[in-house]
Amino acid sequence: MSGSPAVVMRLVASAYTVAEKAGAIVRKVLHSGELGIVEKTGANDLQTLADRLAQQSICASLSRRFPKITIIGEEDLPAEEVKEELIENGHSEEILQKTCPAEYSGLKEEELVVWVDPLDGTKEYTEGLLDNVTVLIGIAYAGKAIAGVINQPFYNYQLGTGAELGRTMWGMPGLGAFGFTLKEAPGNRRIITTTRSHSNKVVTECVDAMEPHEVIKVGGAGNKIIQLVEGRASAYVFASLGCKKWDTCAPEAILTAVGGKLTDMHGNAYRYDANVKHMNSAGVLATLRNHEYYVSRVPQSVRQALKTD
Repeated sequence: MSGSPAVVMRLVASAYTVAEKAGAIVRKVLHSGELGIVEKTGANDLQTLADRLAQQSICASLSRRFPKITIIGEEDLPAEEVKEELIENGHSEEILQKTCPAEYSGLKEEELVVWVDPLDGTKEYTEGLLDNVTVLIGIAYAGKAIAGVINQPFYNYQLGTGAELGRTMWGMPGLGAFGFTLKEAPGNRRIITTTRSHSNKVVTECVDAMEPHEVIKVGGAGNKIIQLVEGRASAYVFASLGCKKWDTCAPEAILTAVGGKLTDMHGNAYRYDANVKHMNSAGVLATLRNHEYYVSRVPQSVRQALKTD
């Protein structure tokens, strides 16, 4: 047993290279100029060819290697043969060298649930706001987010032609987070990051109640968590429906790994079991530090508007 890496570490090591492959697919579709956009529920809920191909790649690659895991992806795709060119068989040797936290070392494949958002920030992707775009692969056990991989396909794109695009970060509570430099937002400033395209009266009221010094409106849940761990924001506040489990599982694992917290607007943890509702119906509140302060600032009217499941 000691000679073979734990199942969860092998899964994370595979998810790392699978996320990089998905990121490459996302870049390739953009450069082709044929985005293949379809509206799902409206103009703010889009799906592109990149969403579809990246999800096929992630789900087929992981299920081929780990046939007993449960994979839940954002896109509702027809069952069809996935082209061999979309399959990624590699893994990160560096991750396999890490010591698995003892509490997860004996987990079996069938106990793990993988939540996949193949392209988080689709609307921004179609509008050229490429730094907002991420690929999210979250791994859950017993309802908790225990590992996460975030790929930013267009990281560095502002540097222009010739820049090496993309980066992948990952994390596991009890082990740490890797692929970025942890930085805290200035302690004397409350900088709130919130939705760019899904705002409403309740969202605005809740952000205002935090008495922010600054508000940053960006797309993508993965991107907002990156704002927190790289010191550009103090809290991610989204007092609305719209965010789903595949948006928050991977980011929550990475945030938790560096001492942060992600809850609903009431301060309750979300669960990531295979049979839960996909919608995060009581909003999302995430912080690197001082979580209780932000929970305490949520207005009663917002709490009433966002019922817990």
